Amino acid sequence: MSIVIKFFVAPDHDAAAAVVEGGPDGVFESLTFGNFDAQEALIEWESIFTGRSFEELVAADEPEFVADPGDGEGPVVLAASRSLQDALAAADEYRLVEVSRLWVAERAADGEVFDQEIAAWILSGVADLARAIGEQEEGLYCWTA
Repeated sequence: MSIVIKFFVAPDHDAAAAVVEGGPDGVFESLTFGNFDAQEALIEWESIFTGRSFEELVAADEPEFVADPGDGEGPVVLAASRSLQDALAAADEYRLVEVSRLWVAERAADGEVFDQEIAAWILSGVADLARAIGEQEEGLYCWTA
């Protein structure tokens, strides 16, 4: 499980990968969260938004690892898929609350307790970042350590 999670927008994979050692602070605007599995969350969010199964997304190597210098032992940078970025950017508050409820239910099915209000707050913040991308070629990334 990730201890520190920072979502951020970067112009491309190379720029995002460049912050793997120290994180995006001071380089890119970021949102900081903690204590959930960010890789799993990205898959679950995309599954809920798009209707694709968790297994299908894992088989498609979502989310993409942009930087993993410690081969799973240390900080990593993940890239959210364009489908997830678009779904987050298009989601209104009602849809974000709905997705957060479904996400909390999935976590509960795995024995994790996750507060509904915190889940909605996380998704709302990440959606705001996705909306900032707009028509630009930038991407939504996640740094975890």
